[in-house]
Order: sequence, then structure tokens, then C-alpha cells
Amino acid sequence: MNDTVKVIRKVTIVGIWINAVLVALKLFFGYQGDSDALVADGYHSMSDFITDFIVIAFVAASYKKADSDHPYGHGKFETIATAIIGIILLGAGVAIGFDGITLLISSLNGAMLPCPNIWTLYIAAASIAMKEFCYRYTIGYGKKINSPALIANAWHHRSDAISSIATLIGVSFAIFMAPQWRIMDPVASIIIAAMICVSAVKIAIPPLNELLEKSLPEKTINKMDKCIRQVPGVMKVHNLRSRKNGHSIIIDVNIHVRPDITVRDGHEIATNVEKRLEQEFGSNLIIYVHIEPQD
Repeated sequence: MNDTVKVIRKVTIVGIWINAVLVALKLFFGYQGDSDALVADGYHSMSDFITDFIVIAFVAASYKKADSDHPYGHGKFETIATAIIGIILLGAGVAIGFDGITLLISSLNGAMLPCPNIWTLYIAAASIAMKEFCYRYTIGYGKKINSPALIANAWHHRSDAISSIATLIGVSFAIFMAPQWRIMDPVASIIIAAMICVSAVKIAIPPLNELLEKSLPEKTINKMDKCIRQVPGVMKVHNLRSRKNGHSIIIDVNIHVRPDITVRDGHEIATNVEKRLEQEFGSNLIIYVHIEPQD
């Protein structure tokens, strides 16, 4: 097991334990304390708990070395894990929103909602602190080792912290204001659901684009083109293509060289193109340079 996988497992296991405690507390006090918002927040934490296991399962595979069956490496495993995190988060958001809307409609039709227990406030406040810690802890290591799955999981922690803020506000209105303000508890759960769905879409789009082989941004392509043209011996650049592959970037490019040079000279120019790109974009590149004579 390499050092990167060890870091990801260490960080994710911390999140697993914190999420396990929060799921138990939120669901118990949410149901016992008559707070739909805290119950919704509990299921959000449960989705976070599930994605922690997904990160551990998939990311370990993504750092395996390339083999005959996977000559480009196994980086897409982390891409898939990130996409799954986003999809699970979206599903959680939709389910929470549906429950909140159902209660809201019931309240508007005259049903009297129960008053949440004061303990639900304490649990929501504790959740904000614990999930913000998880976010900062996870995002720090995610950026340090450049792990998309770990960064996505960090934002999942942050969305849980934000949802707990909405829970705290909604439950406070329901407890301390007049009975008609108890409607704020399901309203808070709907707001939580909307925030979860927005976070889910932001998390899921980049890995889905990668799985669909979307090109890198035009700004990056132009920078690559400029780097290649600066290599001595390159007369023309065309058909430059690039895409993400897990931790790597795959680059395909055609370069034109003088037609009277030797094969050895052409190979040297191609090698210099590879070195120039690695200097600018890092060593985690898979580069294919096709040489053509300049006519």
C-alpha cells in the first residue's frame, strides 16, 4: 500500500467514526424529540457515512500500478468513487426534500406539528462543530495529495455542517416561537435538501465529464500548445487532444518537423516535447507525440 492510500484511509476512518456517532445521535434525538429537520440531517450524515466506505473501497484500487489489463492505470476508480458520492448525495437530498414537503403540506392543511425537544438544539450545534472539523481535516489532506475523491468527501462534510446550521435555525424557531412557527422545522429540512442537491451536482459533474472523456479546459489546451511550439525543431502543432484519466492527464498531439531530418532527430524532438510538457504540467502525464514531415 503506497503512502497516498494510507493517508486517504487514515483521514476517511476519522470521518467514519465521527459520522457513526452523529448518525446515532441525530436519528435518536430527531425521532424522540419530534424534529423532522434533525431526522433529515441524520440521514444526510448517514449518506456521508456510506460514502466514507466508498472512498476507502475505490481509492485503494485507483492507486494500483498499470498492468496488462489496465495499461493506463486504475485512476478511473477514484473518478467513479467521486461520481458515486455525488449521486448518493443527490438521492439523499431528494428524499429529505420529499419528506419535508409532505410535512409542510400537512401543516398548511391544518395539522399541528409537535414541538421539538430542546436536546435537538444541542445535537445540531455539536454536529456543526464536528462536521466543520471533518471538512477542514479532510480538505487539507485532499489538496495536499491532490485526491478528487477526498476533496469531494470533504465537501460532503461541509454540506452536512451547513445542513446542521439550517437545522439549528429551524428547530430554534419551532421551540422558542409561537406554535405556528413550528412549520419552520420542516421548512429547514427542505432548505437542507436544496443545499444537499446543489452540492451533489457540483461534486458529480467533474467526474462524469471525465468518464465521458471531456477535453481539458480551452485555457489549458492553449497553454499546452504554446509549450509544444517553444520546443526547438517543432514547426507546426495540430490535432492536440487531452483528457483526464484519474490522477493522470492523457495528451495526444501531432507535430510537424523538417522532412530531411533523421529518425533519431525526430525522436529527440518528440522526447523534448514530452519533457517540456512534464516541466509545465507535472510528471503524471501520458503523452503520445506523432511526428509528421512539414511539406
